Amino acid sequence: MSAVGSATTSYSASGLSLTGSTVTSTPTGSIMNQSDFLQLLTTQLKDQDPTQPMDNSQMAAELAQFATLNTTQDIDTNLQTLSSNLSSGMQTSQVLNAANLVGKQVLVPSTTLDYAGSAVNGAVNVTTAGDVVVTIKDSNGNTVNSVDLGNQQVGLTQFSWNGTDSNGNAVANGTYSISANNGGTSSALTTYASGAVTGVGYGGSGTGTYVQVSGVGGVPLSQVAQIN
Repeated sequence: MSAVGSATTSYSASGLSLTGSTVTSTPTGSIMNQSDFLQLLTTQLKDQDPTQPMDNSQMAAELAQFATLNTTQDIDTNLQTLSSNLSSGMQTSQVLNAANLVGKQVLVPSTTLDYAGSAVNGAVNVTTAGDVVVTIKDSNGNTVNSVDLGNQQVGLTQFSWNGTDSNGNAVANGTYSISANNGGTSSALTTYASGAVTGVGYGGSGTGTYVQVSGVGGVPLSQVAQIN
């Protein structure tokens, strides 16, 4: 179809095209929507040459393109809604499943132990077989005690501290830092603390499902090393 008083211009977006005179307003957005398509089609009809009007086959083809656009956008919207619903459902399911952990003892990564008058438990992730030593320090950085776990194989090795210093004297209640090394080397090993799960929750897409552990705080479910 030709246009009166202007050069022929082609418009296309999302696989659709219309030919007609220049439209003064720019279609909104980076992807053609129904409003943009109708604007182009209306301008094309308005500016067509009366002596050479658009034939029925061309009109039918462009209306078919419009129908395809409408269907594609509906499918995209439905897929986005489905994806959102599935994601929400999975999050809810994971939190509900994690609720079964409430009251159970778990091992989670920690560099501290919370001593409250009774023995506290922890673990060390041994990366190379050898003698493993756990060092316990107070809030001032002073070494309170060292627990020699002896020769250990690669894997998770548990330990227990009864709350006494190197002389066998009871220490005050509080939070103590822990560190571990293998065979006297300066390379630190990952340490864990044992605590009871007191609650679960969802911390957003960055954290996901988490468990609240006594003496430690909130820990992502994926970081739970062991459930006792």
